[in-house]
Amino acid sequence: MKKYIFLLLISVQGLFAQVEFEAKVSKTTLGLNERLRVDFMMNADGDNFTPPSFEGFRVVGGPSQQVSQSWVNGRSSFNKSYSYFLLPTQKGAVVIRQASVEINGQIYKTNPVRINVTNAVELPKDPNNAPQISADDAIHLVAEVSKANPYLNEPITVVYKLYFSYNIGITNQRELNKPKYNDFWSQNIEIKQLVAEDGTFNGERCRVVVLKKVVLYPQKSGKLEIEPLSMDLDLQLPTNRRDFFGRVQIVEDSKRVSAGSKVITVRPLPEKGKPADFSGAVGKFAFKVTPSKTNLKNGESLDLKVAVSGTGNLKLFTLPKPIVPNSVEMYDPVHNEKVNTPLSGMNGEISDSYTIIPQFKGKYPIKPMAFTYFDLGSGTYKTITSPEIMVNVLDGPTAAEGAVAENHSGVSKMKVTAGEQFQFIKLKTKVASMHQKDFLGSGMFYSLLFAPFLIIPIIVMARKKKEAIDGDVAGNRIRLSNRLAKKYLSEAKKQINNKELFYIALEKAMHNFLKAKLHIETSEMSKDKITEILLSKNAQPETVSAFINLTENCEFARYAPASSGAIQQDFDKAVAIISELEKQI
Repeated sequence: MKKYIFLLLISVQGLFAQVEFEAKVSKTTLGLNERLRVDFMMNADGDNFTPPSFEGFRVVGGPSQQVSQSWVNGRSSFNKSYSYFLLPTQKGAVVIRQASVEINGQIYKTNPVRINVTNAVELPKDPNNAPQISADDAIHLVAEVSKANPYLNEPITVVYKLYFSYNIGITNQRELNKPKYNDFWSQNIEIKQLVAEDGTFNGERCRVVVLKKVVLYPQKSGKLEIEPLSMDLDLQLPTNRRDFFGRVQIVEDSKRVSAGSKVITVRPLPEKGKPADFSGAVGKFAFKVTPSKTNLKNGESLDLKVAVSGTGNLKLFTLPKPIVPNSVEMYDPVHNEKVNTPLSGMNGEISDSYTIIPQFKGKYPIKPMAFTYFDLGSGTYKTITSPEIMVNVLDGPTAAEGAVAENHSGVSKMKVTAGEQFQFIKLKTKVASMHQKDFLGSGMFYSLLFAPFLIIPIIVMARKKKEAIDGDVAGNRIRLSNRLAKKYLSEAKKQINNKELFYIALEKAMHNFLKAKLHIETSEMSKDKITEILLSKNAQPETVSAFINLTENCEFARYAPASSGAIQQDFDKAVAIISELEKQI
């Protein structure tokens, strides 16, 4: 009996040992332009197959599934495989990670496979099937820059064009690396449909497609690099073969093209003639200060609109602030932007609207305001000054009415204006009935009688809650920081359903936070300077890194596909980062 049990155990153990699941590759060393075949093979039927992520590769074919089963001399054999064709995206050692599958209720995984990717190699070609033309010579990606030596905050345009031969067909295109435009404010110009037109390249006629248009405003002077745009193209090339009807046969191919990096030398704005109140405006502008009205009645308010219109870096400078008398109450402005960004650069109007409420009767001057900008046409600074605005409050208390004067004896007396010293005393009176209901037993009597019994518990509960809140120092700090963060991000929250406007507002909110806390202008902001100042103010390196990464990703996220959930996550991340920085600095 023991002998049979032993043989049974050996048979069961051998049955489980027969299950195999492995990854096989067509080669372990290949060129950057070669394709790799990967087969995930198993000798038993499995479920829930999960391929690896194929980091460092792009899947150009597959998955294709093959199943085979045979019976030989009463024994069955089973094979199942999943096949992929991969194209490497980088040089060096790349690892194909584990795939997994469930067989007989147990999870099996393949071993990782190490692949060595070298430089592109020359592929052997069938002379009868070789393309008539070389894709290397017949297709070019070019970045055309409008100006290589602009001033700080002067707009330049980058237009990416693809030139290709008439004999080449392009079936698909994918962007590999999106330029981040470090040290530039950027705005992508939407191209609704790609259109191929006739053109010339190096003196030869060809087809040309405009792939991308970007407007850039350099934010620092010196040599700035525009990162290259790289793309993968799927091509159709004619061969030397012909079909039965004499038509030229084509072959499928792929090519990786790059526009190459561009270096822009940015000139700083001249120091000669630069006013002290210059806020960084560059372009051609008009400046206007407009009150909604100048004659007010007691208690009325007026709206003062400070507006700059024209062409230039409208989103990258601050407007001057009006100066009003101390007896006039002025509220924080409401900022409004009506700005378009075509290929020629920003144009439109930005404005701040202030609500102003005078407290007393009289005349109140709003001093002239000056706005300075750098005129690119003449290369000089120009200043526009608004006229003085006189606000006339027609009625209401005067500034001296109700004021208390103190004499030498220390007795306080009401100060009386000169016009009221000998006013006529009216002698005629009006008699009214004094009859009224008894207070005792009235509704008001019982309300006042029982009100303390209702109010005292409410006061006790409110006091306990206030003491608990006051004692929570850490919680108060967090709540204060969150309110500040949401204040800066209020505009971004309004645009949360519009992806592009949301990320524009989010990027501006991050910049406004830095302006308020670090006292630096947008034109002075660079990754290194922001990092240096934040670290010097005891900000944590992890928080600073998260802040920099979020601002850099705003540009990319504006044009990348994004769900509403991802947009909400970015908003919550911005609130958390600004709150942390507020607490740390």
